[in-house]
Amino acid sequence: MKAIRIQSHGGSDAMKVDEVPTPQPGKGQLLVKLDAAGLNFVDVYQRSGLYPQQMPFTLGNEGAGTVDALGEGAAGFKKGDKVAWTGVLGSYAEYVLVPADRAVLVPSGMETKIAAAIMLQGMTAHYLAHDTYPLKKGDWCLVHSGAGGVGLLLIQMAKLHGATVITTVSTEEKAKLAREAGADHVIFYNKDDFEKETLKLAGDRKLDVVYDAVGKDTFDKGLNVLRRRGLMVLYGQSSGPVPPLQLNTLNAKGSLFLTRPSLPHHIFTRQDLEQRAGAVMGMVSQGKVKVRIGATFPLSQAKQAHDALEGRKTTGKVLLLP
Repeated sequence: MKAIRIQSHGGSDAMKVDEVPTPQPGKGQLLVKLDAAGLNFVDVYQRSGLYPQQMPFTLGNEGAGTVDALGEGAAGFKKGDKVAWTGVLGSYAEYVLVPADRAVLVPSGMETKIAAAIMLQGMTAHYLAHDTYPLKKGDWCLVHSGAGGVGLLLIQMAKLHGATVITTVSTEEKAKLAREAGADHVIFYNKDDFEKETLKLAGDRKLDVVYDAVGKDTFDKGLNVLRRRGLMVLYGQSSGPVPPLQLNTLNAKGSLFLTRPSLPHHIFTRQDLEQRAGAVMGMVSQGKVKVRIGATFPLSQAKQAHDALEGRKTTGKVLLLP
């Protein structure tokens, strides 16, 4: 089978299409024929070495497809089932070994491409809006990268909770998508100072929570738009890691709270995974949340897909198709 392999950490050129043996499922594993793999910034971090991996390895952490074979003890599934997953390394390939306890069934009537598009980003948006800071009517929040995969989903979920949403984007096209998702106010971060614009919009009240996946370029100013005892949620670092912070800064700016969450800790148990994936898939199936697949690339063009993602040229979800 074909797989995108990494022999050493580096730029997008580090990814190579290799021919490797099709794996056989072991105990508790499913062999899944891939329909679509999700592209996420965690893939970039693993490729570059920001999140070091043992070499060589097959990239990719998310996908959906059809169960082709089952190992002993892979209960709850059968050959031909449509399944989706996230947090399973090796998903940039034609076939993937998925632990049965990390796979979820794709609901009848849902395309596997949609399922692949919502596992990581959909469940991330869900825990951000429901757990990290449970949004409610009257809350004000800032969502950076509002036209990205998580951003578009998070805006929609925030509006379902009755929150007022400010978001940042770079182009008119992205602004249109953010507004269609429900954003109340859109700021062009490449033209305006988002701190000043946010404070104009929110006034003395300031914001209850900032959802920041950009990191280095936005973090410091994000602290300045929070109300007393407001919450900074740093859940990514597309512009680079945030420099070390003097914790007394949080006190000086209003006894602020700061958290650095990630999805694995929110789907740690089988019950957690089933409940959160079920909630997100339910929202999508019922039409409460719309999923935008902004681009698809053949598996062989993983380099171009990474370049587009890192260059902030993408909107919504990017998928790799075998």
